Amino acid sequence: MNEKFIIHADECYQKAEEKANHYFQSLYAQVKQKTYVPTLTEDIHLWKHNHIRHYSLFPKRKEKANAGSYHNYIKWLNYTGKLDNYLNRSISYIFMRDLGKALNSPDTERRIRDIVNSLKTNLLSNSVNQKNDTEMFSMTGLYRLAQKEGLESTFIWLINKLKIVSANIPKEMDAEHAKRKLIKIIAGVIMQEIEEMTDAISLEERQKRLKKAIRLGYSYGLTYPFIDDLLDAKILSEKEEKQYAQLIRTTLTTGVVPALDDWTGKNSELIGYIHSELREAFEFIKAHQRPEKREGFFEQSYVFFNSQEIDRKKDLANENYTNEELYIPVILKSASSRLIVRSVIGAPEDEGFDSRTFFYGIYNQLADDFADMFDDLKDGAVTPYTYYLKYHDKRSDLINPFELYWTVISNLIHQVYHSDKMTREVILDRAINGLKRYRERAGKEKYKEVMELFASGNSKFNKLIQQMVRKADDVDFFDKLLRDHMIASLKNDRQGQEDFIDKAKTIRSEINKILNIPKTNEMNNSIIDAANYSLAGEGKRLRPIVTWFMGVNAYGLTPSTLEALLKSLEYMHTASLIFDDLPSQDNAKLRRGRATLHEVYNVSIAELTGLFLTQKAIWEQTTLEQFDSKRVLKLIQYSAQVTADMCRGQAMDLDSKGQQLTLEQLNTMSFYKTGLGFEASILMPAILANTSKLEIEALKKFARHAGIAFQIKDDLLDVEGDTALLGKTIGKDIENNSSTFVSILGVEEAKKEMWENYCVAMESLQDVPRNINFLKHFLDYIINRDK
Repeated sequence: MNEKFIIHADECYQKAEEKANHYFQSLYAQVKQKTYVPTLTEDIHLWKHNHIRHYSLFPKRKEKANAGSYHNYIKWLNYTGKLDNYLNRSISYIFMRDLGKALNSPDTERRIRDIVNSLKTNLLSNSVNQKNDTEMFSMTGLYRLAQKEGLESTFIWLINKLKIVSANIPKEMDAEHAKRKLIKIIAGVIMQEIEEMTDAISLEERQKRLKKAIRLGYSYGLTYPFIDDLLDAKILSEKEEKQYAQLIRTTLTTGVVPALDDWTGKNSELIGYIHSELREAFEFIKAHQRPEKREGFFEQSYVFFNSQEIDRKKDLANENYTNEELYIPVILKSASSRLIVRSVIGAPEDEGFDSRTFFYGIYNQLADDFADMFDDLKDGAVTPYTYYLKYHDKRSDLINPFELYWTVISNLIHQVYHSDKMTREVILDRAINGLKRYRERAGKEKYKEVMELFASGNSKFNKLIQQMVRKADDVDFFDKLLRDHMIASLKNDRQGQEDFIDKAKTIRSEINKILNIPKTNEMNNSIIDAANYSLAGEGKRLRPIVTWFMGVNAYGLTPSTLEALLKSLEYMHTASLIFDDLPSQDNAKLRRGRATLHEVYNVSIAELTGLFLTQKAIWEQTTLEQFDSKRVLKLIQYSAQVTADMCRGQAMDLDSKGQQLTLEQLNTMSFYKTGLGFEASILMPAILANTSKLEIEALKKFARHAGIAFQIKDDLLDVEGDTALLGKTIGKDIENNSSTFVSILGVEEAKKEMWENYCVAMESLQDVPRNINFLKHFLDYIINRDK
């Protein structure tokens, strides 16, 4: 069976290669004859009437917003009446590129119209409330969308997978690019699945198919970072590359993932993880395909991989590649990569889909290769553009890839899409927009230099193109805006998270320096020794760190004036942990990576030390002499009430042992035990800054739900965590028969509850009128931490 399949795989590649060669020869003939010039010249003259602005002597225009400003640009498009056309061409393009649809189909026109109306409503709502973190592309917005579809567990699974993949991407590769590519592919598979659903489908069936689509998208998307990008990144040795490529080839030609027993390279740990993840993904795809579609999937995957390998092995130093050798693999990989998506979901045959997708692929690939040509040249990659750059003055037979690009456009408009007006509009919009974006990114001088090299032999046609690049308007696309917005958001989130963590480490180090309590000559120092032992443990210091950020970043207080408050918070928190660990309560043996206080000293000393630290915390607050005495008194009153309420929370916890609490009771107990500590760290600097009542209430809401999310994560870590990372023994909740979110809800539902509290906390920050981005990063840290 396997041998037969191997022969079939080679035959299918040969058949695909013959088809690609036939397509290429057709394009080659059109390039040589320059038939695209008169055809596209006429097209552009028809097209430009909608894109060359005629200025009035008395314009009544609002100044154009920068497309880099996502929300402002959407509002500007709506203000100027351009939003409908903008979204229409954007969605039409996606239907043509990703779904392989013909735009003149009445059903396609209806679907595009429905999507445009829905998207417009959503975009305008979010642009008006651009502070709202529930916009559809934020983590909160995406989770809320998943909730509407009943996909919370799948969303949580995906977020965890993306986190693990990012953590395992080698530093030589771009983790953010990999994540973005994965998200894009998953979205593409979801779109394909949605378009296959009818209006009559049940909610249960829709949910089932969307869950499958997300997992299939992730499974297929993994091949980009873990096969294509990995082999391009030169991380593996030459021997490892050959071994790895053979492993992939064997999988695709036999349908079975080989074992990794004989891997001996230096990257064995990395390959071990990738092999495990890809095997799981491969088995998932295989298990969810219709038997009659499975062979097509293997065939398209083999064509894609083999064409990639042929291209990857090319050497830019080789000056003898033929035009066929340069372009046929490009045609194959660009077409098969999209055909695979259709195969992955097992969609039924769609008349004309395969043909349109096959002819369309090279258009996108040539556009991408044009944009990346100098990066590719620097990396030594062989593409039609890099090869032409290097050898155009030595090889008169080489096809100018920029001419072939326009030939493909002409062929698509008139031969593939039969001169459809909307198709012409969208493809020319996209082509001119691509050149405008490249000109903006490269600069006018570099762009001019590139155009002088790649311009077609027809000066009149080239002049027309450049006129359109300079003057044409309304050619931009939502997917590009979204891509730029996503890149900026991912970059800002990553940078903000890294800055938050780095700053938190610095603050934590400074806090550690001030926590030690000096000994006195007037009394026995055993209590102070015990207190310092507890304080010296590897605590996270989250509460005083948050207080520092709130005081300094949000309210402009100086770090030195906050020192007493930082100590006070950590003394209170450490005292609560000492009591929590006692034999009469949780009877813990480990805390902060070492033995608990009662294990090192004794129970009596531990109890006295907890009491001592509680009083020491209050005393520190009385030293806040730089602030108005009424505010300090209000702070001390608040602090005393928090301490009392935390005791009530611990008592509730002890009383609950052996009992099954309701979710409401557990939320209340978690707030008193954990949420109040976070509330104190946030509200104490707010009290000192004399903040408004409305802001205090918003911060209280944030703290409540952040605290509950923190507690749920703690409960999950007690089940799923690593003792070495946590610094405390896992499984204590089960041992103590404690009611936890996991024991009440189970792991999966507890994760949903954590995300619900995460979303409510994020949404509450809308009512805080100041810079509190650090609270978002803090909340992200809470749900993503490993300890």
